Amino acid sequence: MSNSNVVTESSRTSNSSPSETISAAAADNDQLDIPPAKRPHKEDSLTDKFSFEYQHLAWGALKQSINDLVEQVNASNLPTIIRQILQHNIIRGRGILANSIIEAQFASPNNTNLYAALVSVVNTKFPQISLLICKRVIHSYREYFVADERKKTFIAIKFIAHLVNQKILHEKIAFEILDVLLRNISSDSVKLAIYFLQECGQKLLQVNPHELDCQFSKLNDLLDGLLITERTKNMIENLFAERRDQFKSHPIIQSGLKLVDENDQYKHMLQLDDSFESEAWIDLFKFDEQYEVNEKKYHEIRKTIFKYTDDEFGSSSNSSDSDEEADDNEEKQQRTIDPSDTNLVTLRHKTCLTIQSNISAKECAKKLLKMNLYRRQNRDVCEVIVDICGQQPTYERFFGLVGENICLLDKDYIYWFEKSFRDRYMDADRLENVKLRNVTKFFAYLLATNSIHWSVFKCIHLIEKNIRSSSCDYLKNLFMELIKCFGFNKLKDHLTDPTLRNCFQGLFLLDNSENAQFCIKFFTSIGLGRITDELHEFIISNPTPSPPSFMSISDNIMKDFYDRHLRYEEDKRKKEKI
Repeated sequence: MSNSNVVTESSRTSNSSPSETISAAAADNDQLDIPPAKRPHKEDSLTDKFSFEYQHLAWGALKQSINDLVEQVNASNLPTIIRQILQHNIIRGRGILANSIIEAQFASPNNTNLYAALVSVVNTKFPQISLLICKRVIHSYREYFVADERKKTFIAIKFIAHLVNQKILHEKIAFEILDVLLRNISSDSVKLAIYFLQECGQKLLQVNPHELDCQFSKLNDLLDGLLITERTKNMIENLFAERRDQFKSHPIIQSGLKLVDENDQYKHMLQLDDSFESEAWIDLFKFDEQYEVNEKKYHEIRKTIFKYTDDEFGSSSNSSDSDEEADDNEEKQQRTIDPSDTNLVTLRHKTCLTIQSNISAKECAKKLLKMNLYRRQNRDVCEVIVDICGQQPTYERFFGLVGENICLLDKDYIYWFEKSFRDRYMDADRLENVKLRNVTKFFAYLLATNSIHWSVFKCIHLIEKNIRSSSCDYLKNLFMELIKCFGFNKLKDHLTDPTLRNCFQGLFLLDNSENAQFCIKFFTSIGLGRITDELHEFIISNPTPSPPSFMSISDNIMKDFYDRHLRYEEDKRKKEKI
């Protein structure tokens, strides 16, 4: 491609504070999706907590703050980061927090024990949030296992093991996983079972040694058979040696990561074949008519939390003024500059030079992968490619070819391109028209070539009250490009494929007639009205009940929190009397 066609963009700092995020977004008139009639009152709306614009910007700031904090987690700052996270309204942002932790663990599996420790603290305060995380991790494990995504399966099962170690998940699911892995024997399934036992074997030995012996008996039977390789047999023998040594090389919880009392932990009983409700709607912005009331409720909860966690996390702040000091610490934390920004600028520069070098897309992909040989910047490589593609005056097919070849050469990048798709959709109001068109064409090409999976559509829910016009524009551009790539009939086959039905549930909502009508209206407007037959039939028949509203679930979480702390206070008084 021609060198002159590549337009670069300066790197943005990722760790800006919520107030800075709101200010920056507010400063750009073109980036707020506000009807013309309301624009004269824009400044007022950005300070009015009952306005759609204020709440949407606050949601974006909440998302950025939580993501930034989770990304900063390490062994030395974990208690501090947990305090910072709890200062944010994680009841409102529970979907954000769940996704952020799961994605961070996927990106840094070596830090799985840290993320499990973080979840253990959340679990003592808000069991429903940790339950959501557990459900999503188990769901991911099942999907990766069925799809034979070996590396992803290992990462997901490691998280499950550490959730068991922290007494967040009941050990029953661990034995269910082992039963499945050792039922249909292959070298890969046995290796996965060995890996899983190494991670949580000491815990299983502690809670149910008899059942663990049964699993080891199955492994022992494989040593004389021909179903597995010699290398796998050697791994089994090494595992038996670890078992005899009580798994001392893999402690249940590493020193410094036992942040809660076992008696305060809430253990969730989930089964591997359970049908989980992922609550995908909570990942999306929703206008809250009781916004200020609910923020004040969380403010009171936060004061209660810090009253009991000052000693637990070794904070030097006094509980009487912890709220004000917490806000100061929060601002300081969010103003911290990420040292990786310099690396990102360098990566962007090198990527631009590689793209400008007039080589084939395949060679370009190879060079980019070689440049990131140590896999420290997989996410950044994908982000930079998408950003540079978006900055071009018109869409360059070369970028789609590069993305396709990267996914073919290294499947680890598929995950990050899929995440980039979801992020661009969520932040569509920040994309200018040209960038929006380029980005949607890029992702349409990756979808058309099966470089990324259609499951990326799970993040989309066509609900008129919650969706912004910029998000509709994103989808319209995407589907128009998919029609060009596939043709109508082939695209219809994909959208109505029973095996992909779960991916498109949010596009064809069958929860109530109002949502179904909006979906029909949307697809008809882009020439795809013929795929909405099932929606028409649904409207004619009796609609099923709507899912529970966002705030009713929030109220339940708050009620449960206060009930738990009332019991805590009562137990404390009884102990004092004794």
